[in-house]
Amino acid sequence: MSIFIDTGIFVAFVNMKDRDHARAVVLVDELRKAVYGIPYTSDYVLDEAVTVALLRTRRLESGISAGSLILGSKEASIPPLARLLRVDEQTFHEAWKNFRAGRKPGLSFTDYASLGLARTYAGGMIMSFDDGFDGLATRIH
Repeated sequence: MSIFIDTGIFVAFVNMKDRDHARAVVLVDELRKAVYGIPYTSDYVLDEAVTVALLRTRRLESGISAGSLILGSKEASIPPLARLLRVDEQTFHEAWKNFRAGRKPGLSFTDYASLGLARTYAGGMIMSFDDGFDGLATRIH
């Protein structure tokens, strides 16, 4: 069993003012306890999470915290929360094709890449606060 973790989980976890912060704390605790099996995320999600956390809070530390949650931090003795996948050429082109087709309005290019990786590595299971994934993947939120 495994699950792909979307951007909003990381952003909400590090931002105490986020409306989904409390739920993100519970979900991250469950991920650490391997309730959903092996957690995966991607380099695109890392980029998006660090950037969105920084922009929403206007604090560099929030961006660093989001990145450290994903990658881990030896200095802070934080283990990585998820295995980091790199968006490969096939996933990239499939995401671009789906994004251009506009099959699900509101989904970003990164969302389509995440969806492809969730299907490949996590049997279509995705942890996300984004209801745009509904009907395309099994969403835990």
